[in-house]
Amino acid sequence: MFTSLQFSWQALQGSAIERFIIHDGTVVPAASFVNLITPDVHASAVDSAVHAPGGGLNILNGCEGMEALFLLFAAFAIAPIAWRSRWVGLLLGIAVVFIVNQARILLLFYAYRADHALFDPLHGIVTPIAVVLAVSAYFYVWLIHARRRAATAA
Repeated sequence: MFTSLQFSWQALQGSAIERFIIHDGTVVPAASFVNLITPDVHASAVDSAVHAPGGGLNILNGCEGMEALFLLFAAFAIAPIAWRSRWVGLLLGIAVVFIVNQARILLLFYAYRADHALFDPLHGIVTPIAVVLAVSAYFYVWLIHARRRAATAA
């Protein structure tokens, strides 16, 4: 399932759907969060980038959190839990992926502005692993919750 979702997403490169997910679903919220946290930065969402005086961040295909979402979809597709628990967990998981990815983008935005040398290991190693671990932890906790709920209902 993951592979099918990933190939489908890659086929949408350059499409209006990709622009909507990257610009409206990722860049606009990130710029808003930057302005909420540090209003003096004056960040703006421009196409696929968070622009700001002093340095910004480009959000490209692969930086929007879709891979983590696809992993979560695939995990819930095979989870040994009731369909209602599966759907509720997946819907909440979408919010988890969004929040975790936005935190990742904010960390990278501020890291780039503060220390360019710190940006590369954070971007290429630390934050991708952190996103997968956070989403995996959410899934694990949800499985435990769903199984306990099913056991008490039985």
